[in-house]
Amino acid sequence: MKKTLQELVAMKQRKEKIVALTSYDFQTAQILDEHCDFILVGDSLGNVFQGNETTLSVELDDMIYHGQIVRKALKNAHLCVDMPFMSYQASEDTALLNMGNVIKKTGAQSVKIEMNFSLLNLVGLASQSGIPIVAHVGLCPQSYNTYGGYKKQGKNKDERDFIYELAVESYKNGAALIVIEGVPEDLAKKITEDVNVPTIGIGAGKYTDGQILVAEDMLGITPSPRPSFVKAYANLRESIKKAAVEFKKDVKKSKFP
Repeated sequence: MKKTLQELVAMKQRKEKIVALTSYDFQTAQILDEHCDFILVGDSLGNVFQGNETTLSVELDDMIYHGQIVRKALKNAHLCVDMPFMSYQASEDTALLNMGNVIKKTGAQSVKIEMNFSLLNLVGLASQSGIPIVAHVGLCPQSYNTYGGYKKQGKNKDERDFIYELAVESYKNGAALIVIEGVPEDLAKKITEDVNVPTIGIGAGKYTDGQILVAEDMLGITPSPRPSFVKAYANLRESIKKAAVEFKKDVKKSKFP
């Protein structure tokens, strides 16, 4: 039985860390499911799966396609699907229809949006419509062009106050969970302490209720340089390369089959 949001809240209350990873395909999701509490089908597939510099070109149909595939693999982890760039910003009506479409077609238990203050009302409307929202604050990859790249946020008091208030207001307006990315550890700690929903950090220190990494970063598949906060727990890129080299040798020398 996939973990519900209520179970994730209970984990926060008993101070049990939430383990979260991204996934975009059936095989990886099936392996990770047993060891994760939360799986995100992230629009990071634009970088990892499609080979693009940013996530901005990812389409809603891409998210639905990958969400459907990952859902088939999951028996344990909560399934969240990202809402891609411009699938929720144009109007509340369009956003609600798109979110509902993702929930219906993928079986996701929540959807994630990258927050700003103009979206607070949408969070409430979605929640009232039975669409749980995961609010993403801090470094928001869909704002790549605004930031001028993927840059740490919360570097001065104004930025810190903005991120803190946005996170708390997202919670007050009905966000079911908050992802905090690329902010100072003490800021993420304060947000985590001041909201009653789980927080999941990425590059935000150790005091959030859980941690998430892009699975391919964690597995050492993505090439260096990786973000400074990433810990690679394997070097599958090198393992795959070695396997391909050996296969090539065997074929060339007629040793396989």
